[in-house]
Amino acid sequence: MDAQLTASVKQDSTRIRDELERLIRVPSVSAPGYPSGEVRRSAELVASLLSDSGLENVRLLEIEGAHPAVYGEKRGPDGAPTVLLYAHHDVQPPGPAADWETAPFEPFERDGRLYGRGSADDKAGIVLHLASLRALGDDLPVHVKVFIEGEEEIGSAHLVDFLNEYTELLSSDAIVIGDAGNWRVGTPTLTTSLRGLVDCTVTIRTLRYAVHSGSFGGTYPDANSALVRVLASLHDDDGSVAVNGLVKYETDPLDLTEDELAEHMLPVDGLELVGRGGLTSRLWTHPSISVLAIDSVPIHEAINQLVPEASAKVSLRIAPGQDPSQAMAALISHLEAAVPWGAEATIVPGAMGYAIDLETEGNAYDAYRDGMRVGYGAEPIESGMGGSIPFVAAFGEIYPDAAVLLIGVADPTSRYHGPNESVELADITSAAVAQAVALTRLGRS
Repeated sequence: MDAQLTASVKQDSTRIRDELERLIRVPSVSAPGYPSGEVRRSAELVASLLSDSGLENVRLLEIEGAHPAVYGEKRGPDGAPTVLLYAHHDVQPPGPAADWETAPFEPFERDGRLYGRGSADDKAGIVLHLASLRALGDDLPVHVKVFIEGEEEIGSAHLVDFLNEYTELLSSDAIVIGDAGNWRVGTPTLTTSLRGLVDCTVTIRTLRYAVHSGSFGGTYPDANSALVRVLASLHDDDGSVAVNGLVKYETDPLDLTEDELAEHMLPVDGLELVGRGGLTSRLWTHPSISVLAIDSVPIHEAINQLVPEASAKVSLRIAPGQDPSQAMAALISHLEAAVPWGAEATIVPGAMGYAIDLETEGNAYDAYRDGMRVGYGAEPIESGMGGSIPFVAAFGEIYPDAAVLLIGVADPTSRYHGPNESVELADITSAAVAQAVALTRLGRS
């Protein structure tokens, strides 16, 4: 049976690539300011692909004010467990076109990798699910439900509303989230932890309106100077997070080296690492703070004035075991205490998401480990991930008895959320075989 599934997926490789290319060509950016019609067009294409792959009861799931999700299902034998397969069809904005080697929504292949926005995150997850189901055909060993979200890249803003509206429809014994990735190309990986997230916007005002910087400079401060002091306070001299009271601990270093990390991140010559502790700990189980954006006078509009107001968005990733409300309070308290010279500060809390530490025992995990051994021809590993997937915590709350697994085909060189995003085509094939075998094992169990 394993050999038959492997052969079936490999014979399907041309279709897998064609489907992924079709999906990439739809610029389904869910962020505000981009055409919402493209996200709907993407959802309609996903629905068509689900129907063409033998899924039944395929339809768009709608919530007022939200981008559409897509649903399909297929029944297996009576008494079989139900597995929900998740991915998302929305993507990040492409960023500056000059940073891309080719147009971001026109896929191209080089050295076995397919490039284009959404190729790895997460349209590869969609075709992975479809390929595994086509390999199983009508001999489906489990009941399958497919849920393809349209708002993951904007923090799954309406996910709880979707789950409340469609609670029974999406109810499952196991939830397989195809939005993670592999430790390296060709290394099958079960992601077992995710950092959480809190963020806020801090606005500093020093003057009621701008005044001449020559006539008045050297007396009251400008807002930019005050803001940069606030932001600089967020890290110690070695780059470690300076906010007190946050959870941090060491984790398995696996075999990540500084050279490999540099290959993945492409730092400028001479850039130093920041923080303390092991590299994987800094990525998975230590907090990290990033300044995501700064609003002030653009350089091309700068004149000789003391800028009266400036703002920044601050993002804090939190380790598993950290309560996000406590982390938010600690961050805001730190920012308030760091405001210099009596400047006026307004801090507006933003997103809050829980970190995840998954249980990895049981039939579903055993089945996927077996499947990965067959699909990749390699022993699977367990890995943490520094990013956050809101879907995981939301589903865990509503379906507490369901096993949750995180898999995917992105890898550290995929450059998702950046220019020249790409995916290893061979890993999609391997992952599809792995999932088809895993579902067979799970059906038997």
